[in-house]
Amino acid sequence: MRIVTEVAVGVKRGSDELLSGSVLSSPNSNMSSMVVTANGNDSKKFKGEDKMDGAPSRVLHIRKLPGEVTETEVIALGLPFGKVTNILMLKGKNQAFLELATEEAAITMVNYYSAVTPHLRNQPIYIQYSNHKELKTDNTLNQRAQAVLQAVTAVQTANTPLSGTTVSESAVTPAQSPVLRIIIDNMYYPVTLDVLHQIFSKFGAVLKIITFTKNNQFQALLQYGDPVNAQQAKLALDGQNIYNACCTLRIDFSKLVNLNVKYNNDKSRDYTRPDLPSGDGQPALDPAIAAAFAKETSLLAVPGALSPLAIPNAAAAAAAAAAGRVGMPGVSAGGNTVLLVSNLNEEMVTPQSLFTLFGVYGDVQRVKILYNKKDSALIQMADGNQSQLAMNHLNGQKMYGKIIRVTLSKHQTVQLPREGLDDQGLTKDFGNSPLHRFKKPGSKNFQNIFPPSATLHLSNIPPSVAEEDLRTLFANTGGTVKAFKFFQRDHKMALLQMATVEEAIQALIDLHNYNLGENHHLRVSFSKSTI
Repeated sequence: MRIVTEVAVGVKRGSDELLSGSVLSSPNSNMSSMVVTANGNDSKKFKGEDKMDGAPSRVLHIRKLPGEVTETEVIALGLPFGKVTNILMLKGKNQAFLELATEEAAITMVNYYSAVTPHLRNQPIYIQYSNHKELKTDNTLNQRAQAVLQAVTAVQTANTPLSGTTVSESAVTPAQSPVLRIIIDNMYYPVTLDVLHQIFSKFGAVLKIITFTKNNQFQALLQYGDPVNAQQAKLALDGQNIYNACCTLRIDFSKLVNLNVKYNNDKSRDYTRPDLPSGDGQPALDPAIAAAFAKETSLLAVPGALSPLAIPNAAAAAAAAAAGRVGMPGVSAGGNTVLLVSNLNEEMVTPQSLFTLFGVYGDVQRVKILYNKKDSALIQMADGNQSQLAMNHLNGQKMYGKIIRVTLSKHQTVQLPREGLDDQGLTKDFGNSPLHRFKKPGSKNFQNIFPPSATLHLSNIPPSVAEEDLRTLFANTGGTVKAFKFFQRDHKMALLQMATVEEAIQALIDLHNYNLGENHHLRVSFSKSTI
């Protein structure tokens, strides 16, 4: 008779599987020679897995771990993809094995990390399928790792009997709400409603989100269908950075138990009510898009205990819903800040026009049009995230009738001409420009970064300026104004649609910061809306 025993993480195993040491079993095992000490370290007999690519398995082999990494950090790598059912740390070899509940979850995790190199403690690590189909450990000899796993997965296994008993209600007390209050600290890059949905939906169905600014901080209220999901998300995400060294999540339970969402737009959304109006002149959310949000699984937000959430970087934050063009993942703020822009219209382009266009995506520091190749320019952004964002959105766009090419430059900085040297105005330093959009951390401008589009968002319009004035002004840039609409509640803002994206780019270059009188300078940016 086969006796069934419960292990700490709520996974049933046969008693004949609980060996005195720790054994990874597989039909073609090459790792049966392993002894695990009480603290989870491996003996010198461990040979490791030398198979880089193998058949899918729910057991994953993780290599090149930092020496000081904790079990919690390793477990956190797997949480967004599904339930983590076991872990074995091999600290002497800087390796670990992580077992997920299903092979499907493991495949999703490996596929994601094949495109995005995961980092723990700022060090790249490597994840591959194990040769073994199941991870078996003796919990008495692997106590620390198992205790951490049990704590982290307590919420995940809330409906699974542990040691023949049900989980006590103390794990999720009645006082805890399905609504989380989220504060973003150190918000140097965009965090939109769609990015929050992307991150938090990995822990359960997100029903509603409301975002707002309070005390000069971007905040959000997010409602799950179940308090269990809220507790799981708080446990995994509180204190994590969304991007490298910034945008830190501070999460608490809200006193509210239900959110009343009136509009589906950039600031609030009820995923259960795709029929809600958008308010403020924004188009109502298409039901098909709303359904897609609710089921979104393609972009994964991955928490790592001391590393940023490895979602695609600021470009995804800027246009997670509106644009299919997302940024290159894993680019830190310390990346290359200098862009090389080529195929420019050398008869028309100026440092100022490049500053204005590229300034939509970051704070341009310096621009140099090359003296011997005037159809090319170097543009220095404030940091690597901004240069990546500008490259993703502007490469392939038309400027002054020519399709421009934007790539990362090998240069680290743009050199200013020597003092007294006349370079014909081809180089300009914008480091102290008052027109930088993103100088202030947490600025609302971070929430409104979108790809070039035919529709422009206008703001800072004085009361004396009418629709016809603005239509005439924009038509004078050489394009055709197709539509115009003031915001219902605020006539300081409007949407204006040009005939083409190229015309809208030209209008933005010509009219951003245009003096409309009454000390009002027009602000122009791209919009994801249509009229």
